[in-house]
Amino acid sequence: MNQMEGSMKDAVRDLVREALERSFADGTLASGHVPDIVVEKPALEEHGDFACTAAMLMAKAEKKAPRAIAESIISHLNDQESLVESVDIAGPGFINFRMRTSAWCRVLRRIEHEGGDYGKSGTGAGKNVQVEFVSANPTGPLHIGHGRGAAIGDTICRLLAAIGWNVTREFYYNDAGQQIANLALSVQARCLGVEPGDPSWPTDGYQGEYIKDVARSYLNRETVDAGDQHVTAAGDPHDMEAIRRFAVAYLRREQDQDLRAFDVGFDVYFLESSLYAEGRVDDVVQRIVAKGHAYEQDGALWLRTTEFGDDKDRVMRKSDGSYTYFVPDVAYHLNKWERGFVRVVNEQGADHHSTITRVRAGLQALDAGIPTGWPEYVLHQMVTVMRGGEEVKISKRAGSYVTLRDLIDEVGRDATRFFFLMRKPDSQLVFDIDLAKQQTLENPVYYVQYAHARICSIFENAADKGIVPPSVDRASLESLGTPEELALVKLLSSFPEIVEGSALNFEPHRITYYLQELAGAFHSFYNKNRVITEDADLTGARLLLLHSTATVIRNGLELLGVSAPEKM
Repeated sequence: MNQMEGSMKDAVRDLVREALERSFADGTLASGHVPDIVVEKPALEEHGDFACTAAMLMAKAEKKAPRAIAESIISHLNDQESLVESVDIAGPGFINFRMRTSAWCRVLRRIEHEGGDYGKSGTGAGKNVQVEFVSANPTGPLHIGHGRGAAIGDTICRLLAAIGWNVTREFYYNDAGQQIANLALSVQARCLGVEPGDPSWPTDGYQGEYIKDVARSYLNRETVDAGDQHVTAAGDPHDMEAIRRFAVAYLRREQDQDLRAFDVGFDVYFLESSLYAEGRVDDVVQRIVAKGHAYEQDGALWLRTTEFGDDKDRVMRKSDGSYTYFVPDVAYHLNKWERGFVRVVNEQGADHHSTITRVRAGLQALDAGIPTGWPEYVLHQMVTVMRGGEEVKISKRAGSYVTLRDLIDEVGRDATRFFFLMRKPDSQLVFDIDLAKQQTLENPVYYVQYAHARICSIFENAADKGIVPPSVDRASLESLGTPEELALVKLLSSFPEIVEGSALNFEPHRITYYLQELAGAFHSFYNKNRVITEDADLTGARLLLLHSTATVIRNGLELLGVSAPEKM
């Protein structure tokens, strides 16, 4: 295969597949069955670059010992492109491959030709996927949990787009229900001069300083633009509906500003209130009743969620006539399905875990042809913020929690995003403000960005000396071969696979791990090898290696929404 078209692992997989087909053709092997050919990196480096388990998977079908099958595969290898340096059999039948340095260096040509597209693929084939994330109630500034969700959701979108999906980003505003009523009551109290702690302060009212800001703007009859909302305050402290409309628009604008500062944007903003205004919630309940999946009991309307895997049935409509919180979610997701999104991913906090079964049960009860595992969910765990070894729990502005803007203002967008993405979403995260602010190699994001900046400074130094790097097609790549050089090239070659795995498994943290490993390999190379030498061919080859390294660091950071500075 042409190495420009795939990874080195793909090349080994193709060599094995073609060897099996030749073995079947000449009768050396008889089953004619080609298994899924798994090619992995061996646990021990001395075993080579890749290990293939095909021989062991075929033993039963061939009725032969795996080692004999492995010998047949090896004898039928046709390495026309001279990719393989050596191949041997280990253990019960592993086929170990060690690749030539010249083969590894082909990845540098690929990186230089593809540039910013290196790491991307067409796996998604342009199919549509909708990713819903953040979806915060417009009742206050975004907190750190929203921030983690924003970083994860946005990066999942970037990753899916990188492997060829057509991504729609959606924010669902819960602008209806009791929390919004509490928001309006809180703003009204502030308008009337009532402070938290006063006997007339509303139960469950929002006490942050930002409520005072909303009230002041409302009384001043200010105008707010937020998305498709254009609201001018009535200024009347007794007009609850006017207060509600203004407060929701005001806090939507606040959240939008926070998200812009975080480099997060959306294609669609969907209002929960529209589901009620358009009768969609009532319609969903009527459809479920018509399908026979609901019943009346104790004055309430119940959904038979036990028919769809839940541990007990759930109330849809309470005895007072109001709907429980998961019912509008069912209506909302039916709307997503009707908009043609056969794949939907919801990134939410772990506290939404209990709603997954109920929403899916409600969708199944509609008998609308929706798959049982739809939508897909990515749930993130809580964030603990530390400063000086102690947990930070409150914000001066929000009162009861640390806001996303607090972190961005204190440590910067890049560090905030990178740190939020450093752990698997379902793992709890400790955000160390002191570490995030350090301009040392102990700080993971600084470590990665410094590698990129250092490479840029090397090229600046070369230019000052009149050294012009050769084109990739004229470079003497055979000059490369030190352990540090090979370690860099092998890591560079694995980037597309890392991107694909991160996207398919919704695991952005893999990119942060990879970039830290790549930065470490670069720093190791730089500490042991001079780049600009008396040997022009070696200098040119090393400059090309570093140019490719900078490209991959930049591509990886772009997927995380983090900048790649040229100077630090």
